[in-house]
Amino acid sequence: MPALARAFWAAIALLVYTHAGYPIVLRLLARRGPPDPLGSDPSGGAPLVSLIVAAHDEEDVIARKIENALSLDWPRERLEVILASDGSADATVERARAAGADVVLDLPRAGKIAAQNAAADCARGALLAFSDANAYWEPDSLARLVGRFADPEVGYVCGQVRFVDAEGSNEEGAYWRFEMVVRELESELAGVTAGNGAIYAVRREAYLPLGPSRSHDLSFPFALTKGGWRCIYEPGAVAEEKLVPTLEGEFERKRRMMRGLWDIVVRDGMVSPRGYPALYGFEIVSHRLLRYASPFLHLVAFVANLGLLGRGRVYRLALVGQLAILVAAASADAAPSRLARISRYYVYVTASIAAGLWDRVRQGPPAAWERSEGTR
Repeated sequence: MPALARAFWAAIALLVYTHAGYPIVLRLLARRGPPDPLGSDPSGGAPLVSLIVAAHDEEDVIARKIENALSLDWPRERLEVILASDGSADATVERARAAGADVVLDLPRAGKIAAQNAAADCARGALLAFSDANAYWEPDSLARLVGRFADPEVGYVCGQVRFVDAEGSNEEGAYWRFEMVVRELESELAGVTAGNGAIYAVRREAYLPLGPSRSHDLSFPFALTKGGWRCIYEPGAVAEEKLVPTLEGEFERKRRMMRGLWDIVVRDGMVSPRGYPALYGFEIVSHRLLRYASPFLHLVAFVANLGLLGRGRVYRLALVGQLAILVAAASADAAPSRLARISRYYVYVTASIAAGLWDRVRQGPPAAWERSEGTR
């Protein structure tokens, strides 16, 4: 087989595997055992939990967020609510205090991670829980997160995000439901490869102070796994959050996230197999590294396909298939259909990875953070 054909089929095979084949393999490998115990910690009492919310200019939602935190089904004397304001120029700090936050940090603008690190430094809890200002937890969510720490090997637990107000062109909700299925299977097998910022918790002794361009969502699971901890998913811990209404807004959100991705993958060692259990390394390659390589695999497949058009009907059909995805994505506004919207979502999200890398090359790693329009 010529080298061009090998490159084409390898790229196609890897794309199909990471997006469709991997969940099937996970289903075959994962074995459901008895659920981990829920409730209190191994010592028999409710541990002190510090619930940390980092915020920048969140005056419109912060009072509701603090009230939501204080209404959780957890003993009030065992809950410390911390608001870490990252240089807010509005009334975020005052409204958080008025709503009853136990600790309010009025910090200079330095980025979300810096605010989280500062809050973790002053937190008193044995467990540190984290949430976003616009994410509202169901009453039993904290108890469900904490209950998974009854296993002394567990260092990190993330919950489930449900998106509301999903009107608009963004199909992130559909993708996220699929992602939650994959995450549950990973949790059963070797541990999750990513979390989410809306609802998660970590043991104090496992917490890692990260640099400003890093992300708890992507850094904690693989780094803590290398440190010997289990990182798992608790689907019963649920947070609701507004979806970015437009696909263009979702593209910009993911582009900002992807700008810091390359430092996490390369400099922080996600790509390095050292320290991974074999099955977790398999998950990282299948779910993370191949997903992040998707735009470049698509480029290889497309260019190789053009060079192979004279080699047979299969290559002509393959090119038609690739062009059909692009045409469907481009026509999502003119001829709206669910298939067209999903095609455009896939194209935009895949392109955001390459765009984030381009931004990283031109501008360096990100430091500050921005909220997405329409999510408050």
